[in-house]
Amino acid sequence: MRFRARSATGAPDPPPTRAGRPLRPAVARLRRLRWTLTALFTLTTAVCLVVLAVVAGSIDGQSRDRELDNDLDRRVSGLSRALYYEDGTLRLDSLHEDELVEGDVAIAVVEWDPAGVPRRSYAEPADSPLLPSAERLTEIGADAREVQSAVAWDAEGRDGRTVRVAAAPVWEGDRVDAALIAVADPGPGRRDHDRLVRWLFLGCLALAAAAGLAGHLLSGRSMRPALRTLEQQEQFLSEAAHELRTPLATLRLVTSAGAAAPDTAPRELARATRLVDQLGRLVTGLLVRARVQAGTQEVEREALRLDQLVEQVMDELPPSGARFTVRTEPTVVRGDPELLAQAVRNLVDNAVKHGGGDAAIDVEVADGAVRVRDRGPGVAEGDRERVFERRAMGPTGGTGIGLAIVRWVADLHGGTARITDAPGGGAVAELRLPTEPAPESRPEPPREPAEPREP
Repeated sequence: MRFRARSATGAPDPPPTRAGRPLRPAVARLRRLRWTLTALFTLTTAVCLVVLAVVAGSIDGQSRDRELDNDLDRRVSGLSRALYYEDGTLRLDSLHEDELVEGDVAIAVVEWDPAGVPRRSYAEPADSPLLPSAERLTEIGADAREVQSAVAWDAEGRDGRTVRVAAAPVWEGDRVDAALIAVADPGPGRRDHDRLVRWLFLGCLALAAAAGLAGHLLSGRSMRPALRTLEQQEQFLSEAAHELRTPLATLRLVTSAGAAAPDTAPRELARATRLVDQLGRLVTGLLVRARVQAGTQEVEREALRLDQLVEQVMDELPPSGARFTVRTEPTVVRGDPELLAQAVRNLVDNAVKHGGGDAAIDVEVADGAVRVRDRGPGVAEGDRERVFERRAMGPTGGTGIGLAIVRWVADLHGGTARITDAPGGGAVAELRLPTEPAPESRPEPPREPAEPREP
């Protein structure tokens, strides 16, 4: 057993900082970029869908009009060839028997007498609301007689709705003395077209919304690596501030003391050298941890004496005012020495912060476990897992990540980290690792208790 007493230095703690704060605007910019990409993706998709819908609607409308014109042209062309003159009289018998008359169409015939006066000689059905007025039928027939071929127009029926009209001339010898007119209602087709346009519009809205949702999810998934990298950078900065703050403050005190008292400069210079070495090891450990978390480096596992590592860490601790009692037993574990050293330092730092003033702190190493006991208020049972969570700012002014690093190192090495109540008050923080068989060597002579030593 060794007993060490350390006195307070009186150095003021540096003001608490939040190392991750400069990265928050970057995260906000990434989130804004995500929404911008989502909006652009949705807008682009919507524009493409609208263009396709307009083209599809236009093609459908033209196709329906063309189909109606073709049907009317087929009817008037067929029926006009079925009509003939006999002894100067137009024979309309075939109109009653021809299947071309069937359907939702109205048929009319306009004749011209030898004097060139037109008259409507036939209409079926006679009272059909599709038929335009007699004057309009006469004008349509005159146009067909003039061009001497089938023609088609839009006209107005008796009930005021727009109808489609086609007319074809009826020949008597080498002249046109009559015209056959067929009238159909384009309303049903246009209503179907309007229904199609509405469904296309609703479909575009639904697809644009689905595309926006998919784009938001995809952009979020694509940005996860960047956000993860920013979080790792913020975590690294927080951990670096947590690890380096105390050694840097101590180094400042040592250099100030050496400058103020030239006769003690060699001793203070030696202390400063040890602190610089400690800072170098801390920086190395921080880089190792950052690279391991980023997946760019594997953990170096080697067999090491955990008791010796803890003793070395305790020797390098800066003065804190706490009184340490260290008990160690030979223990061999396999792991990364830098990471394990950081975990042990954090256990001790946590005990110093919560032990209060110059309280005694017990450090014990045995059976692959490092146990650090303080005499503080302890930890409530419901908070024993929360203390291992990363926090931006702890209640004591620290960064609140010391025990989180201990848990991470323990998990990385296949071990555990926990906090329990100590008999008589206080808490015991424990880091337990899988043990390795001790290498064959001559047994060490029993170690005599060291005399108490002043810092």
